[in-house]
Amino acid sequence: MTTYAVTGATGELGALVVDALLEREIEAAAIVAVVRNTAKAASLLDRGVTVREGDYDKPETLASALAGVDTLMFISGSEVGQRVRQHGNVLEAAKAAGVKRIAYTSVLRADTSELALAPEHKATEALIRESGIPFTLLRNGWYTENYTGQLGQYLATGAVIGAAGEARIAAATQADLAEAAAVVLTGEGHENAVYELGGTPFTMVEFASAVAGVTGRSIGYRNVTLDEYQQGLLAAGLDEGMAGFLTALEANTAAGDLDTESEDLAKLIGRPSTPLAEAVRAAHTA
Repeated sequence: MTTYAVTGATGELGALVVDALLEREIEAAAIVAVVRNTAKAASLLDRGVTVREGDYDKPETLASALAGVDTLMFISGSEVGQRVRQHGNVLEAAKAAGVKRIAYTSVLRADTSELALAPEHKATEALIRESGIPFTLLRNGWYTENYTGQLGQYLATGAVIGAAGEARIAAATQADLAEAAAVVLTGEGHENAVYELGGTPFTMVEFASAVAGVTGRSIGYRNVTLDEYQQGLLAAGLDEGMAGFLTALEANTAAGDLDTESEDLAKLIGRPSTPLAEAVRAAHTA
């Protein structure tokens, strides 16, 4: 029996990957949830999933967390600026544990993108290739939830505010990306493959229109300059570092770094990505 491990299994994407594996009739006993805080994983234990502590900053926990694991779903860390070191810890533990295959969540065109987040993913991809372990690179586009998660703010202000202009964003729901990950983890023919995973592209004008259509409110998109965007973040209470980082991401968006014409996601999951209006409706209902 193949043993699967999912890192960050109590995070939003990690939890959905575990769900997707169970939906594909992988036995719960064959799934290892690797988490920083085991106290947050009670629901996974209740479902029969094995839970192990594994902290990217504590290499001593990673060796035991990956013991006996065949296939690793390696979800990237969330600490920008620390990820190359942290990811190196995971890969060293994977090699020592004899992991046979790794799937890693990267970003669109990590090797060529100007996206502010791309360099750490590019460096991690290089480490994965150097590890000698067969791999699959899941270059995920933006999560639709990055936008639908701010629905309350849009309704409160009556507008979606950004500096992305008319740029297209090939976002996909986390559930779609988790399903693609489960397909790769449990299927064949994905060894050393690179997938560019994006949903049906939309502009922020189209997003605002979807919000208006679902909520019945008069919501439009207001495009501002990058400086105005950054000043708005500062006024909202963000520190200069975070405001600058988010503004850089908005500039990347305007430059088209979040778009892709790849149909890899739809091919992997066997259907089109979740429609934008459906994703907005789900967030509004929640």
